[in-house]
Amino acid sequence: MGGVIVTNPPKADAEDVEALAAFGVATVSEAMGRTGLLGPSIRPVQQGVRVAGTAVTVLGWPGDNLMIHAAVEQCGAGDILVVTTTSPCTDGLFGELFATALQQRGVRGVVLNTGIRDTQELRDMGFAAWSRAVSSQGTVKATGGSVNVPIAIDGQVVRPGDVIVADDDGVVVVPREKARETAQQSEAREAKEAATRAAFLEGQLGLDRYGLRDTLKQLGVAYRTYEEYTGAES
Repeated sequence: MGGVIVTNPPKADAEDVEALAAFGVATVSEAMGRTGLLGPSIRPVQQGVRVAGTAVTVLGWPGDNLMIHAAVEQCGAGDILVVTTTSPCTDGLFGELFATALQQRGVRGVVLNTGIRDTQELRDMGFAAWSRAVSSQGTVKATGGSVNVPIAIDGQVVRPGDVIVADDDGVVVVPREKARETAQQSEAREAKEAATRAAFLEGQLGLDRYGLRDTLKQLGVAYRTYEEYTGAES
């Protein structure tokens, strides 16, 4: 298998990345019309951590981490490494040594559509990671692949330079051209949610705030007392 290593791809503006970092994955996805989410099987190895950065992508071979080694050279401050393979793989392609090299270069985290290992060490060193599996299974370095090309994870395309936002809820990708617009839409959504939260704290019901009583009525959902429903005598 041949491949290509693309150098210096376009990236989202750093200010837009930082703006997106203020919002959770759910908010960002909702702001984009409920798009951009990687699948729910991509889970964090830590808790309470949110990162945002520009994607450096890797397409490798199952059980082979050669192209991750090649990708380290292409990573810089503010990046997030995103790795997938040509067919399903849960082997531990990434561990503490890779994290050490990436952390030294200012990389903010890694997202793996594969397995990961050394998870305690990663938590201890504060290197954020999301993966499909945790596995101690080792790998080889024998097959060519590609770096900084478009890849797909769970049907979601990730291009080099797109924005990755990741937290306890999962991972979302924002196309680099939409980073600023999405940050603005996320801010507006958070403001709207803040108003709703305040209303709920005052006792308002979602049924009334969202006008859902009419929706229930239109769907034929009726209110009945217990006695009416069961036929029991009061």
